[in-house]
Amino acid sequence: MNSPRISRPLTLAACTASMVVALAACGSATDTAKAAGTCPSVAPASATPQWTLPGTTGSVAVTGSTDTTAPVVTVTPPFSVSQTQVHVLQAGDGPVVAPTATASVCYVGVNGRDGSVFDSSYQRGTPADFPLNGVVAGFQKAIVGQKVGSTVAVAMTSADGYPDGQPAAGIQPGDSLVFAIKILGAN
Repeated sequence: MNSPRISRPLTLAACTASMVVALAACGSATDTAKAAGTCPSVAPASATPQWTLPGTTGSVAVTGSTDTTAPVVTVTPPFSVSQTQVHVLQAGDGPVVAPTATASVCYVGVNGRDGSVFDSSYQRGTPADFPLNGVVAGFQKAIVGQKVGSTVAVAMTSADGYPDGQPAAGIQPGDSLVFAIKILGAN
């Protein structure tokens, strides 16, 4: 049988080129998947609030996140509320989040007393997964019943947050808290 003979260096070059193309394609898919599992950390160039709330004291203005920007929570301190309030900044179109779900979210938590950020998955750039039966009541109230893909804000009373405070996070007893949350998934 006569078969064409290709030089060994040419075969090696062709195989190497094929491997580089295959790895590049895999890298692109991996990068795309990785980007979908991140929380943007860049603030928007301009932030027109989607929700403003005068509190019992102070006020808060919240702009939700986008696919490329983090949310902005601006507090006029001291901000407090007498009742927890949830506002949908952008409705999602995924399944409804059940009370027993584990939710994957990007979020920022702000202390109403002084406007300081006490926790932020946006700053870390990575979503957090929480079983909803293991988070503070105000966080549950914000997420349960929403659709995956939604962005919500919640201004919560101390009773729905940390009534006894959370010293490690700089939260004192009586502090109202504000969260901006993007719901990425739930199971």
